[in-house]
Amino acid sequence: MPTGFNTGFFSMGSNIFFTVFILIFVLVIGGFIFIIIKSLSTWVSNNASPLQSRTCKVVAKRMQVSGGSGDSTSSTSYYATFEFEDRSRLELYIGRQQFGYIVEGDLGTLSYQGTRYKAFSRLL
Repeated sequence: MPTGFNTGFFSMGSNIFFTVFILIFVLVIGGFIFIIIKSLSTWVSNNASPLQSRTCKVVAKRMQVSGGSGDSTSSTSYYATFEFEDRSRLELYIGRQQFGYIVEGDLGTLSYQGTRYKAFSRLL
């Protein structure tokens, strides 16, 4: 009768640990691959889209802050919503500097490519 750690309860425990470890590893790697493929897909789609310039009105601006608890740093993303003459709306991620120059209620010409903000020229 063998009396080692490779039999009975300990053998079953190590198999469960190994299975859970492999499952978590596959999920993490799968998540990274999904994010990379999604980002590449968005990038290719934006590059294939035509550069458009349309007259619009800025109807909303917002900031999204993430992180910042404890000793970690926070990051802020800036967005603006534009309403076109046909009443359709488009929210785009914009840079911090452009966010400061755009004011709700501004009328102007928006240049964008897919979901990529290019420029906003205010009409005087």
